[in-house]
Amino acid sequence: MKNCIIASTSTLYGGNYLDYLLPELKLHFKNCKSILFIPYAQPSGLSYDDYTNRVAVAFAELNIAVKGIHEFEDPKAAIEQSEGIFTGGGNTYLLVFQLYKNKVMDALAETIKKGTPYLGSSAGSNICGLTMQTTNDMPIIYPPSFQTLGIVPFNINPHYLDADLQLKHNGETREMRIKEFHFLNSPPVIGLREGSWLAVKGDKITLKGGLYARLFQKNSSPEEIESESDLSNLK
Repeated sequence: MKNCIIASTSTLYGGNYLDYLLPELKLHFKNCKSILFIPYAQPSGLSYDDYTNRVAVAFAELNIAVKGIHEFEDPKAAIEQSEGIFTGGGNTYLLVFQLYKNKVMDALAETIKKGTPYLGSSAGSNICGLTMQTTNDMPIIYPPSFQTLGIVPFNINPHYLDADLQLKHNGETREMRIKEFHFLNSPPVIGLREGSWLAVKGDKITLKGGLYARLFQKNSSPEEIESESDLSNLK
């Protein structure tokens, strides 16, 4: 039975790392004395050790120990034997490249689907969709496939931003980019605004947080989805 928190971001503007999610994480990882952290996305080129230490400081508030997947000789076994898993944000291309390079994409998907509590933020949430094709990140490295975990039956766009009409900016908006995706692809896309997350319990998918999310479907106008909406039948 899947048990996931798929969050748009790890840090709200002006806040500390994971602060806004700590009450949820206390419940989510209540049976875990330790969790496995996957630092492969390396935001701003942060080292695996420094990234893992940042996460460890946050989870110390919950009396949960953190160990990075890079500290294990066998990353596949580390995933399969973990009490809980967190994949952090950064660059989704790099994250997906490393998951395939280390031959753990399938193991991660299967472990999550068997019920190991999972937290993803930003890039770690992007990979919970069918593909990584709705990431906001620059393609700094070429992964062998865009296919990801398929924990939810649609794609995710974390950090979704509405167009700001006050800005003198003629580039594409996030909505336009997602429409470009739908020109060639059919899966629905959920735009998660900062402070929102998806709670996945078995086959039930619920939008959480105090904000609306933006739903994009091919050949349809975008819709606003309110918090606590059930997205389980979205395909």
